[in-house]
Amino acid sequence: MDEDFAAFARERQQQLYRTAYLLCGNRDRAQDLVQSTLVALLKSWNRVRDADNPDGYVHTALVRTFLSERRRLRREAEIHTLASSRSAAHHAPAHDATTDLRLTILQALRQLPPKPRAMVILRYWEDLTIEQTAAALGCSEGNVKSQCSRSLEKLRNLLGDQFTELVAH
Repeated sequence: MDEDFAAFARERQQQLYRTAYLLCGNRDRAQDLVQSTLVALLKSWNRVRDADNPDGYVHTALVRTFLSERRRLRREAEIHTLASSRSAAHHAPAHDATTDLRLTILQALRQLPPKPRAMVILRYWEDLTIEQTAAALGCSEGNVKSQCSRSLEKLRNLLGDQFTELVAH
């Protein structure tokens, strides 16, 4: 394996995992998503290394891998998520306020369709600009603006009074 790729992957693995987890809401799937993305990046390493914005390339690859897997495994993912949430509810340890807040956010994010969810995560959790988010997802800046606006409104409606508290954290 190319040492440059190994160093690149090590440097970005935690960030990729965090983004993947926010996208899919499941630790195991997030790890699989990161691995699938890294394999794809290794296959096209020369293009990634020579890209003007390798981090943008990585975000694009991660989101596209997520959306592709989401489409292909939609039914299985829904069954797995349902089974995981039931199991977690039966065996859940006591949570502190921060954990409850994270779970509330993740639950609300899962209510968004995959692509708008990816937009919100890249825009607000990864702190990408509108332009970077549009480039990563291969869509227009206007699409990012309108989808993020609609998604935030949906999150406001889902979270109600908690939205203001969540934004403050």
